Amino acid sequence: MVEDPVTPKQHEIIISNRNTIEITGVIRLDSFDREEFLLYTEFGYLGIQGQNLQIKSLDLELGRISIEGQIADIRYLEDADSAAEKNESIFGRLFR
Repeated sequence: MVEDPVTPKQHEIIISNRNTIEITGVIRLDSFDREEFLLYTEFGYLGIQGQNLQIKSLDLELGRISIEGQIADIRYLEDADSAAEKNESIFGRLFR
């Protein structure tokens, strides 16, 4: 029996001059506007904030996106389900 090789997760972020960002390992683009992008990557949710943000190129088959604009903030976000569970447990302890 031959096993399928496991492809390791790949994810890179390259920022050039704070006005172009190229990201690999993108699974989907959940939302975007001129001030914020929300991507789901191989390593979880990634939020990008700035001004005049726009898609330069997008290829989800290859898992790549390039964004132009003034980049102000990049951060990994908790999974939506994990955040909901954490909030539920905090409220559960408060109201016992």
